[in-house]
Amino acid sequence: MNPLLRAEQAVLGSVLLDPGQLAHLDWLAPDHFDRPVHRALFAALRKLQADGHPALADDGTVPLSWVTDAVDEAVLHVRGLSAVYAHTLVSACPRPEHAPAYGRMVLEGAIHRSVTAHAIRLHQAARADALRGEVEGALHHADVLSGVLDDLARRWGTEPRPVPPTTPPATAPAAAPPVCAGQVAEDERFLLAVLVERPTAMDEVVGWLRPGDFADPAHGQLYRCLGALHHRSEPIDRITLLWEAQRRGLLADGTLSGGQVTAICDGVGPGSAEWLGEQVIRSSVTRTAVTSARTIRGLAENESLSPGQLINHALHALGPLDDVRTRWRTANGHSPPSPTPASSSNGPPPARVHAALARSTPHPIPPSSARTRSAPGPAAVRSPSRGHS
Repeated sequence: MNPLLRAEQAVLGSVLLDPGQLAHLDWLAPDHFDRPVHRALFAALRKLQADGHPALADDGTVPLSWVTDAVDEAVLHVRGLSAVYAHTLVSACPRPEHAPAYGRMVLEGAIHRSVTAHAIRLHQAARADALRGEVEGALHHADVLSGVLDDLARRWGTEPRPVPPTTPPATAPAAAPPVCAGQVAEDERFLLAVLVERPTAMDEVVGWLRPGDFADPAHGQLYRCLGALHHRSEPIDRITLLWEAQRRGLLADGTLSGGQVTAICDGVGPGSAEWLGEQVIRSSVTRTAVTSARTIRGLAENESLSPGQLINHALHALGPLDDVRTRWRTANGHSPPSPTPASSSNGPPPARVHAALARSTPHPIPPSSARTRSAPGPAAVRSPSRGHS
């Protein structure tokens, strides 16, 4: 018998032995019990309490009617409950006065189950959105999961805040393999080709599209190279792109080949970089949602995590989805760009700042090489979690 089942039996046995223990369990709800028969019985005990059952009188005795009336009420809503099982619950309780401790065990199990269930729903919604070319279902379920985590934190008595796990949980599944075929990969190749053929199109996407949004890591690395060239205001064409890839070691380590770069650059026709970028980031939303859901499910299935740890680690796992959602909304014009602070009027041009976000994190500029370049504005020193290494 698992510990959670024993805890559920013990808390019910405590209340059957001592009805006054219900006053110490006002934070425990019937839905927190895993077994339907336990949920029905606890709800029945709550109803008897609300109806002012005579057993609640503090005279030191508990009439048999407290047990029989609870069973009679519960069987109206569930099958398989008998007076015999009720007495089994009584015998399963070591000490009635420990009811609050047993109740917290039940609540802890409920928190793990609830987070698991909502992570599964997020996973399913994200996969369905990927097939339909949408994102709203995944984003809705992500909001629901975030709200559930906040509610569970209040019930448990902890402050919800994103905290990364010190070590990956043993049950956390590996991230889904990148998608390198189909419409997504075709959109990525076409976007890269348009950006090489028409370098000014970088300004249409560089503010919200990141290398990590590409399903194919090789495509993401090429986009990083384009972002670096754009950031340095260097010419962009197939030769300079190939040279930048070589400088970054992408040809030597096998990430890219000269043939891949040539194939992407050849045969490009007219196309909208902004529209293609939206297709890429839309795919990134659903992939990120799947990864977040699988990570959270792995955390929830790790029974060694306390509820506080589980909630905070799960909120941290939703962080990448929040980031890509914000950029998705920016790409679709749902939120205006942040105003440029007045103090940064002498900083880098906005196009340069956006380009910096599309490449690897810039290295600090030594004073001797600063020359006429002024100190970067606040937008250029964002947290590394928003940049890319």
